[in-house]
Amino acid sequence: MKQLHGNLIGLKPNQIASLERLYRRRVPPDELITAELAGRMVEISREIRRQIGVLIDRHGAVEYVIIGDEKGIFIPELSDYPLGRRLLRGLRYIHTHLKGESFSEDDLTDLALLRFDLMAILQIHPDDRRVAIQTASLTPTAGAAHPYRVEASEPLATFRMDFGSSVSHLERELEKAVATEAREVAASGERAILISVTKESREEAEDSLEELKELARTAGVAVLDVVIQRPRQFNPRYLMGEGKMREVVIRALQLGATILIFDQELSPAQVRSISEMTELKVIDRSQLILDIFARRATSLDGKVQVELAQLKYILPRLTGRGVQMSRLMGGIGGRGPGETKLETDRRRIRDRIAKLERELEELSRGRQQRRQKRVRAGLPIVSIVGYTNAGKSTLLNALTRSHVFTENLLFATLDTSTRRLRFPREREVIITDTVGFIRSLPKSLMGAFKATLEELQDADLLLHLVDCTNPRVEEQIHQVETILEELDLGDKQRLMVFNKVDILPELKKKSPLGFMKVRQLSRRFNAITVSATNPSSLESLLQEMERRFWPSSPQS
Repeated sequence: MKQLHGNLIGLKPNQIASLERLYRRRVPPDELITAELAGRMVEISREIRRQIGVLIDRHGAVEYVIIGDEKGIFIPELSDYPLGRRLLRGLRYIHTHLKGESFSEDDLTDLALLRFDLMAILQIHPDDRRVAIQTASLTPTAGAAHPYRVEASEPLATFRMDFGSSVSHLERELEKAVATEAREVAASGERAILISVTKESREEAEDSLEELKELARTAGVAVLDVVIQRPRQFNPRYLMGEGKMREVVIRALQLGATILIFDQELSPAQVRSISEMTELKVIDRSQLILDIFARRATSLDGKVQVELAQLKYILPRLTGRGVQMSRLMGGIGGRGPGETKLETDRRRIRDRIAKLERELEELSRGRQQRRQKRVRAGLPIVSIVGYTNAGKSTLLNALTRSHVFTENLLFATLDTSTRRLRFPREREVIITDTVGFIRSLPKSLMGAFKATLEELQDADLLLHLVDCTNPRVEEQIHQVETILEELDLGDKQRLMVFNKVDILPELKKKSPLGFMKVRQLSRRFNAITVSATNPSSLESLLQEMERRFWPSSPQS
């Protein structure tokens, strides 16, 4: 026998037995509820003075019997009926109201959050034997004022409804209403709502979300909508207010989203609180970046660094692990070399972290030995640094005629690539490509990938490559300079290089002010302009590098 759920305290054995017998009732698939089941629920509810609810599947079987108090019902976790990628849960929810009242706000919120096929209340009038029924269902239009539609009450005795046809029609309408972006994503792809909760200006929040959009695109996530909240103070459980958080979740479900991505870093407690409200996966910017790193890591160094960062991120989130933790793992935010390790207990994860840190130290020693050999060889070392997706790997390929992987995505390069660049008169320099920088990179991630940036310590010249066509070019320059200072590289000789100048004519047409700003920045930083996709544009850069390393030699 299936168990009863909810408030059983104070019930007599015969009352409990009557409630348990509700599980034996069957409802024809085309009916919402039978008169017999509705009548029995009303009788028991009157007797025990508590609301009673049943959840019925599409085959007509009663799957849950729930007992509340006089004012409401707390719906248990529906782990046997996960929502997944479906737009409806496959359960209808019918419960009693003892004072003949209509749907409460909590009722309708449950309908929207839990995505029931339909919700109905049996309205028991306390003054007489009359019973009415009222139904509510989800609204198929994503932009509707309310995510649900409430019908007028009808006497239970005369109520008729072709439930099967109604649900089939609603599902078809919901499918049509799902955002175009969601329909275009492959079945295995994620569909996200991006959320920023910040005290910064709206303009700053929008800029940061634009970058988060690019990160999502890099991770293969379709962005369905963005939400910006600027509260006076942060809610310790949800960042934003609980009511607003519910609205966001309902909106996400309406659009067919599968994941919520926060621009701000969430604490383990906040992830748990939000996950208790919704079955959608909940991650933050840090975890999204980790996922991208996991996709991009190809060398042993990179794989070890990714796994170490993932385990350090997930360890504090294992406390009190419940269903929300299984939603946190796997897919976006949970892939990579450490994927299976995330399901081990805390002790084994700590052991794994210690082992990986030892491996990283050993790899670091190997890198140091290789760097010392290069230094002893007396060859100048040039490191290309810059914001992510500035074109660093493309420039390395153009300068050295190499084939380092490039793509128009953030963090396309994670592993350091080193090549030789030959100049006239048998002179050479070592040139390295590094992982791109990004705004608000958490210190935990910076620490995990500091080994990748060790190469910069030995550089004789830093080429600071800038995507001069990016609307946030000045901010990106500042971010890179700030990170270099944090890495104690502020005194390193550097050369500013503005990339993608081939796109400037298009920028001049679209945004004359933006074009003027680029020209001013170029003069201010005494930048050399290139197009990494056009090798013939690199002559001035090569001449300047040659001048800096061999100033007394005539330039070729």
